[in-house]
Amino acid sequence: MNPDKIRILLAEDDVNLGFVVSDNLEQHGFLVDLCQDGESAFQSFVANEYHVCILDVMMPLMDGFSLATKIRELNTQIPILFLTARTLKEDKIQGFMLGGDDYITKPFSIEELIYRINVFLKRSQKETEQTFERIQIGNYDFDPKNLRLIYEGNERALTQMEADILNYLCKHKDEVVKRNDILKAIWGNDDYFNGRSLDVFLSRLRKYLSFDERVQITNLHGVGFKLRTPD
Repeated sequence: MNPDKIRILLAEDDVNLGFVVSDNLEQHGFLVDLCQDGESAFQSFVANEYHVCILDVMMPLMDGFSLATKIRELNTQIPILFLTARTLKEDKIQGFMLGGDDYITKPFSIEELIYRINVFLKRSQKETEQTFERIQIGNYDFDPKNLRLIYEGNERALTQMEADILNYLCKHKDEVVKRNDILKAIWGNDDYFNGRSLDVFLSRLRKYLSFDERVQITNLHGVGFKLRTPD
């Protein structure tokens, strides 16, 4: 994907870091809107169209987690990458629970940040080129294109990551899917932290699918997962 048409929302209250990151991204051809607090970042998101959101966790007026929650209310598909000085796994898991797609811990290299942005963009391009069909999962109707899971007329909006994982499992339903394979397919690598985030997303999907007891995502310890359906 050509980066010269990619617009990024960067919310970072550290003036120096924000300038350095914004300047480097622009040198690589991206269009960047830099905001120094969560409230102005949200107003910018409402007023403009973006391809990626990069959000600092600790910001004045509105923190990154609160900002991500408000963004997800308006757009479930746009990739959200958190910037944080925190290393606690609980904080990172919270970000994923709120709809974040990835994390990068300060200090970080611009090369790493650009790599992660490109992973998002390649995934988005692949999804655009794919033909999505609605999938029946027991009594559920799964619409991967529109990120919807429907049960008895009730719709649940999914995040892009949730939909990607469920779609991958559906393509391999009643098969054992190795943990490393799903990590590489969704995140592009199988490092430890991506594995932890996968567990969080699978836990959420199990909850969403719990109304039909015949549908189960089982964990085969040390191997992977299997989506069991009555179909």
